[in-house]
Amino acid sequence: MGNICRSPAGHCVFQHLVDQAGLADQFEIESAGTIGFHVGSSPDERMQHCMRTRNIPIIGHSRQLQSSDLEAYDLILAMDNDNLIDARALDPSGNLHHKVQLFCDYCTAHRQTEVPDPYYGGDQGFEHVLDLIEDGCANLLKKLSADQ
Repeated sequence: MGNICRSPAGHCVFQHLVDQAGLADQFEIESAGTIGFHVGSSPDERMQHCMRTRNIPIIGHSRQLQSSDLEAYDLILAMDNDNLIDARALDPSGNLHHKVQLFCDYCTAHRQTEVPDPYYGGDQGFEHVLDLIEDGCANLLKKLSADQ
């Protein structure tokens, strides 16, 4: 939503996996929020702490999703249904809705259908979010690598 917790963690984790696989030249990875409240901000300090404990490099700054992103990117992953609806609303024609999917569709080790927002919770919420994100990112990379 605000692009300081879940989405930047997804960006950082996926970029880290892509870099480790030596595939950085094959992917353009970005994160964005559906609201512009935190534009320019670094990821939330609590999320940064959790990522550092897992040796995930911290990259990026918050930005707001634009309608042009739906054309520019092959895939846009929303962390929950509200953000899925908001992202698809940027394409009133519906022609690009197929590009916007739920992140948890790529999770296999977890049964959740949405990545919960950890912002108002405790540290355990950030750890749980990273568990989901690592699961989904690993499977996403497998799928995209197989498709190439």
